[in-house]
Amino acid sequence: MSVSLTLVLTAGVLIACGVYLVLERTLTRIILGFVLLGNGVNLLFIVAAGPWGEPPFEGSGDPGTMTDPLPFAMVLTAIVITLGVTAFVMALAYRAWQLFGHDEVPDDVEDRRVLRRSRGRTGQGIEVGWADQLDEDARRGALATSQGLPERREADPLGEDLSGDEDVPQDYTEADEAEGEERR
Repeated sequence: MSVSLTLVLTAGVLIACGVYLVLERTLTRIILGFVLLGNGVNLLFIVAAGPWGEPPFEGSGDPGTMTDPLPFAMVLTAIVITLGVTAFVMALAYRAWQLFGHDEVPDDVEDRRVLRRSRGRTGQGIEVGWADQLDEDARRGALATSQGLPERREADPLGEDLSGDEDVPQDYTEADEAEGEERR
């Protein structure tokens, strides 16, 4: 098999679509993007392996006409690893969807703080749009409404956003009890 332009273009399309999906904000699209990226790279490995030749069995022919089995073994290993990692990450995404009711990746609070500090040091003003003035519940409601999801009616403490600015109080544990007894 000679290097086919169709295979190279297919690998390019898979990689381009994968990059586009990885840059999205929902976990399912990010996962699908990584799967497409992996498949595109695997296809490039197969194309880079060179032309097909004779099977690499001892005594089957001239060693110069045999196909190198290493790229195919690497692609097979990559497929198995991608399958396992994809299953694991899909289980994590499903659990996040169960807890939060959506699969959108939220903004990182610390990234926003660093951006505000850096803009404050350089003297650039920060323009606050209407979305920045809303609290987290209002943003979620707007997102749910825009995606056609039903409104959440019950308060779910596990479904609330855990990335707030406030400090989380430490729970009193058995280790704390043991320390208290040692001090007495």
